[in-house]
Amino acid sequence: MKKVLIANRGEIARRIIKTCKKLNIETVAIYSEADQELPYVKEADYAYLIGPNPVQQSYLKVDEIIAIAIKENVDAIHPGYGFLSENADFARKAEAAGIKFIGPKPETIEKMGDKIGSRLTMIHANVPVVPGTEEGLTSIVEAKEAALNISYPIMLKASAGGGGIGMIRCDDEATLEKHFESIKTRAKSYFGNDVVFLEKFIDASRHIEVQIFGDSFGNIVHLFERNCSVQRRNQKVLEESPSPNFPQEAREKLYEAAINAAKAVEYVNAGTVEFIVDQNHQFYFLEMNTRLQVEHPVTEAVTGFDLVEWQLKVASGEELPVKDQQLIKSNGHAFEFRVYAEDPKTFFPSPGTITYLNWGEVEEIRIEAGYEEGNKVTPFYDPMIAKIIIHESNRELAIEKAQKVFSSAKIEGVKTNIDLFDRFLHAESFNSGVYSTSILGEWMQNQGEEVSK
Repeated sequence: MKKVLIANRGEIARRIIKTCKKLNIETVAIYSEADQELPYVKEADYAYLIGPNPVQQSYLKVDEIIAIAIKENVDAIHPGYGFLSENADFARKAEAAGIKFIGPKPETIEKMGDKIGSRLTMIHANVPVVPGTEEGLTSIVEAKEAALNISYPIMLKASAGGGGIGMIRCDDEATLEKHFESIKTRAKSYFGNDVVFLEKFIDASRHIEVQIFGDSFGNIVHLFERNCSVQRRNQKVLEESPSPNFPQEAREKLYEAAINAAKAVEYVNAGTVEFIVDQNHQFYFLEMNTRLQVEHPVTEAVTGFDLVEWQLKVASGEELPVKDQQLIKSNGHAFEFRVYAEDPKTFFPSPGTITYLNWGEVEEIRIEAGYEEGNKVTPFYDPMIAKIIIHESNRELAIEKAQKVFSSAKIEGVKTNIDLFDRFLHAESFNSGVYSTSILGEWMQNQGEEVSK
C-alpha cells in the first residue's frame, strides 16, 4: 500500500496521516471550504477541496470522492468514523473502482447497520440481546401493543440510527405516542430510513463495548473492553479501560460473546461490539460498529498496539499482526476525554475562533486534536476540538493525572467542557467506579445545574 485517501476531516484525519507517515504511505486529504485552514489539510501529502460547508455538499459526495481517489491512483480509502464510514454503497463503489475500502466487507456493513437485522443475527449466534421487537413498527397502534408486551420503560429507536440520534426513552404510552412519528421523521431525515423498533430500557445500566479485529484468513481477536457510560444526550463524553466494578468472570463472558458476534458475520478489520450491562453484570448486545471508534486510543493505550496500522495491514491482505489471543495483554488503566466546543450546561455547540489554546504542563499525555490556536470551529460538523488520552499504571493515578490536566488546560474564544471535566473528576460517584449511564446527568443535577435533554 503506497497511497491512501482519507474520506474524513479533523482529528481522525490527522490520526490516520500520522500512522501513514510512519509506514511511508502517502496521504490524500479532502476538505470543505470551512476546513481549509485546519491542520490535517496541511499535513497530508495532497489535498482537494471537495465542496461547500454542508456535509451533503462535501464529505458525503461519494462519486466526487471516488473520482479524486481514481485521479490520485490511490490504493485504498480510509473512511475514519462518521460520514461514509458505515456506508455499504460507498464501500462497494470503492471496490468497483479497484480501490480497497479500509473496513469490513460491504455485506457486513449492511447487515450490522440495520439494528433490527443485527439483533436477529445475534440471536442466531446465541449472543444475548435486549428484549424488544424483531420487526419494524409501522403504526403507533402496533407500537403501543408491542410496548405493553415488553413493559415500560422502553427505548424507541431508529433501526438505521447511530451516535445517539433517533432514539428516545418512553416511560409511558403518552410519551411513546408523542414521539413515535417525530422519531420516524428524524430517522428518515438523518439515515434515509424511517423504520423504528422498541427495546426494553435497562435501568441503571452501563455501556461497555469490546474492540474486535479480524483478518481475511479467519483470525478474530478481541482487544479488551471500554466503559463508555459517561454520556450526554446518549453520546459518549468519557471512556475508560478496563471497566471498573466488573467481575473478571463477567468480563470473560463478554469477550466470548463479542468474538461470537464477529464470527457470525465473518468480520474483517476493526470493529466494536457494544453491550448494555445491568446491575447484576448481565449483558445484552446493543449494536456493532463496523469501523474504527472515536475512542480507539483507549485500547491503544492499554495494549500498546497501533490500531490504524493494524487496519492498513489487514486491508493490504496481511494476517493480524498478533493473532494469538493469549499474546494480547492489557496493561494499566486509560481514559479518553472528549473536549467539545459546547456550552457545558446545555451541551449546545459553541462555534467560534479559538483565540487561545493551552493544554497545560502535564507530561506524558496524548492529545488528538483537530484544531489549533487560530482555527475556527464552525457549526457544520461535530464540535469536538480534541481528545485527551491518559494512561497510568492504575485507575487512581490516571484520575489524579487527569485532574491536573483539566485544572491547568485553557481554551478561549469558544465555550468548552474543560471546566466540567475539572469538576466531574472529583465526583465521588465517578471516583468509586460504580456508576451507570445516568451518572453525568445525576451529578449535574446534584450540582444544582439544569440538564439539557
